[in-house]
Amino acid sequence: MRRGAEIIGARNQLERVAAVVETRRLGKSYGLNPVLREVELRVGAGCGAFIIGGNGSGKSTLLRMLAGLEAPTSGSALVFGQDTRRLDATYRRRIGMLAHQSFLYPNLTARENLEFYGELYGVADARALAREWLNRVGLEAFGETRVRAFSRGMEQRLAAARAMINRPELILLDEPFAALDPDGVKVMAALIRDAIARGAAVLASAHTVAEIEGVAFSVYEIVRGRVVPLVRQEETARAGRVRSILGR
Repeated sequence: MRRGAEIIGARNQLERVAAVVETRRLGKSYGLNPVLREVELRVGAGCGAFIIGGNGSGKSTLLRMLAGLEAPTSGSALVFGQDTRRLDATYRRRIGMLAHQSFLYPNLTARENLEFYGELYGVADARALAREWLNRVGLEAFGETRVRAFSRGMEQRLAAARAMINRPELILLDEPFAALDPDGVKVMAALIRDAIARGAAVLASAHTVAEIEGVAFSVYEIVRGRVVPLVRQEETARAGRVRSILGR
């Protein structure tokens, strides 16, 4: 019961904070196949939420719609109060996204990739910031290594740095712990914790509860296309115990 109360309490806290993300009866279909139905979701500044669901459940689709990369079939998605169908460059710069595709240039070094994205976002002193982020994600020894030589886990760390280098106010993470070793998981958790502490909103996805650790987040699951709160303790026990790595 205590676990369910913690999650409910976190969800209630989200509702008291000004919304960065808000969806209203949001739906997405491909042809006659509905993927998401009437999604009602709200994430405020300095708060986070995890969406749990298997392959094909609609997690990535939801994040892509919030990033303005895919249009809803029905309903609406608002980011900073703006309909994601009409996000201009000013709003897009306020969003950082870690997707299945890293959006890194394989023939550039890790440092060159971060400098490029820093300059693209107009950050001050992109070179110094690139070095700082290489240190933050534990890749300082690989700054001059071309990304094509990276392991999947190293690429995931660098992609996280790429997504957060301009201190976005909304961070969308599609399975952020995928391909990471235990040290990489700690690095990613620290990045998420720091982003929330500075007031960013974070929305992330995972396959099962066992993959995530953070009861400071609200936890939802996708059930037959609908996003519903995960509050039943027996469901949590079956999927795996939620621990608070983000609070360490």
